[in-house]
Amino acid sequence: MNLHDLTRELQRKNESKIVMLVADGLGGLPQQPGGLTELESAKTPNLDALAKKGTLGLSTPVLPGVTPGSGPGHLGLFGYDPLVYNIGRGVLEALGIDFELGPKDVAIRGNYCSLDEKGNISDRRAGRIGSDVGAKLCEKLDKIEIPGVEVFVRHVKEYRLVIVFRGEGLGGDVADTDPQRTGVAPLEPTAKAAGSEKTVEIAREFLKQAREVLKDDFPANFLTLRGIAKKPEIPTYEEVYGTRSAAIAVYPMYRGLARLVGMDVLDAGQTLDDQCNRLEAAWNDYDFFFMHFKYTDSTGEDGNFAKKVERIEELDAAVPRITALNPDVLIVTGDHSTPSMMKSHSWHPVPTLISADTCRYDACETFGESSCLKGGLGQFEAKYLMSLALAHAGRLEKYGA
Repeated sequence: MNLHDLTRELQRKNESKIVMLVADGLGGLPQQPGGLTELESAKTPNLDALAKKGTLGLSTPVLPGVTPGSGPGHLGLFGYDPLVYNIGRGVLEALGIDFELGPKDVAIRGNYCSLDEKGNISDRRAGRIGSDVGAKLCEKLDKIEIPGVEVFVRHVKEYRLVIVFRGEGLGGDVADTDPQRTGVAPLEPTAKAAGSEKTVEIAREFLKQAREVLKDDFPANFLTLRGIAKKPEIPTYEEVYGTRSAAIAVYPMYRGLARLVGMDVLDAGQTLDDQCNRLEAAWNDYDFFFMHFKYTDSTGEDGNFAKKVERIEELDAAVPRITALNPDVLIVTGDHSTPSMMKSHSWHPVPTLISADTCRYDACETFGESSCLKGGLGQFEAKYLMSLALAHAGRLEKYGA
């Protein structure tokens, strides 16, 4: 029996409310040995107050030493083993912008990038062009035609886009073309398994035409392809947990992750204040709420320690609006760590806080990596966080006689 089979069997309906507040890339590192992380440097009186009456720990998104992408990181938090459910980022981005994927579709996450005169990548995000520019470039690329397949190009946000190939005989097992570094040329699409050769041919033709279409649009004079995949079959939150669930997220990818597992994706505006407004308005309609805050991740990827501290403090300031609703269980965590000093995702376990009346209190009085290391939850795999949430909410029956 796997974990989902068990939660199906033990489901108990009640009126409890669970909020999972995910600060993307929350975990960090000190700038010097023995120093404080971004979370520990931030002034977080509201999170610290929760820590004093809750239980802390460190969650491992996938496995020790394995650096997760955002998809596996969130799926783990949602209770889906990321080693079983490996979802391509293209699928998540497409679902996040409400693109209806069918069985003949292969979805791809695209990033506009800058190429120098030698054809090497000088900026992997094209200077973070604005959405107005990115949308116009997508309109140009959407005119690309390739025999035997339909091509759809849709703007997502800023430098991000979605490409969908629709046709017979397409496989979704194709390697990314982003080399994940600058100073080198984009990679060629290659099949990772038999059955995806046709997709590779189409991707190469698309990129050939795209290079011509974008040649005069520096800094966004090319694009890389990532997360090339088909939509998988996956059980829903209501099936495995018995909850009416809603997502309040701004960025399309995270909306797509939520839609993939059957959550209702609510209009969340653009700011954390908008998200709190939406939470308050929908409070009586759902049992479980996933709230996503992106900017602890993006500031970490920019290597901006001070800015990440500011974003954590911004998150802390929103906590009283959530606690004022009196959720039965409030979880604060991240999908992975993004230390500013590394400018990337990392394998480090993620600070995690559970606040509920049924918590076994530990001695922790602040919310930070060092406190979480000593917390009562210990270090655990993130895929067990949902069963802990359900237990604290009184939503699991006893197992066995």
